[in-house]
Amino acid sequence: MSTELRVPQVTLTGVTKTYGSNPPVLQNIDLTIAKGEFVSLIGPSGCGKSTLLKLVSGLTNATSGTILVDGMTPVNARETISYIFQDATLLPWRTVTRNVGLGLELEHVSREIRKQKVQSLLELVGLTHVARSYPRQLSGGMKMRVSVARALATRPRLLLMDEPFGALDEMTRDRLNEELLRLRAEQDWTALFVTHSVAEAVFLSTRVIVLAPSPGRIAQEIPIDLPFPRTGETRESPQFESLVTEVSRALRGVHAA
Repeated sequence: MSTELRVPQVTLTGVTKTYGSNPPVLQNIDLTIAKGEFVSLIGPSGCGKSTLLKLVSGLTNATSGTILVDGMTPVNARETISYIFQDATLLPWRTVTRNVGLGLELEHVSREIRKQKVQSLLELVGLTHVARSYPRQLSGGMKMRVSVARALATRPRLLLMDEPFGALDEMTRDRLNEELLRLRAEQDWTALFVTHSVAEAVFLSTRVIVLAPSPGRIAQEIPIDLPFPRTGETRESPQFESLVTEVSRALRGVHAA
């Protein structure tokens, strides 16, 4: 790994999150994510995966501990962060082009530059042919690609994704996983990704974090030493199958605990 990739981009130290008088959702989370990493969070429902994303994004605050993104608090780093939710959350009254350009509009980017950037992003995600379509006219996979393009429009340094492909069929998900890694190679962002799919986590990641529940805590960190670019052949390799087995075993362990 290069020296640049060792630079910490996200650091959580002793992070605990509690809502009211309830038991902690997350407890004593220590996690460092280096620039350029693709880190997936996996674990049983209720272990705090989505809560951890919200903490890093600044959508909610830690009860105790510290979180830094590029050396800043998440709130101060928001301009460098994009968030993709489980649902595509597209505005139904806007065309694909205007949905993708929404963040640029909010940043008051000029119409001409906005047009160029949106066109480039639609080419990247293969959606130029539906630029004038509305969300209701798109398939589930297309909607998620629009959501990804919108998130990348502002050139984020950190991309947070909460099960963005969970509702899609396996073939569509596999294709979008490959597309996501292609976009990462072109745009060089860091990713924190939540999924329930072990195979998806292994395919996408440089590292998989297995969370245990009650309270949410890091049970195991598994490095994914698979070469990039990753393709359909990657999924058929013995090394991939071995890593899927390793992560599955770790996941079964936290379920049984």
